Amino acid sequence: MSRRSATALRGLAELARTAREQASAPFSRFKVGAALRARTGEVITGCNIESASYGLTMCAERVAIFKAVSEGFREFDAVAVVADSPRLTAPCGACRQVLWEFGGDLWVHVVNLHGRSRTLRMSELLPLPFDARNL
Repeated sequence: MSRRSATALRGLAELARTAREQASAPFSRFKVGAALRARTGEVITGCNIESASYGLTMCAERVAIFKAVSEGFREFDAVAVVADSPRLTAPCGACRQVLWEFGGDLWVHVVNLHGRSRTLRMSELLPLPFDARNL
């Protein structure tokens, strides 16, 4: 990854950090923010939103993807995910599936509030994806 790309991912992480502040996490108190970059350069953010019926809770990454798709964006190249945990928090399984289906092998930049970060490709997080090719 180039120095310019790394700088761009840090900027994306800052937008995710800001989005995290809008999270509604009254039960877990675990706030997560995501910033998804469209190939056109626009950035769409999301935060986790919890429901008392836990199965209806929506993760930050899926909020960002669904917002982006609902606004007409269809091609993405990177997502940053920020959470406050000592260990880096990668997207959950459901988010990995949605990110793969709508973003393909995009860059995933995970960051915590303690200065740690790691950047991976979706193919590293989801090495044997289930997608339209399986249907």
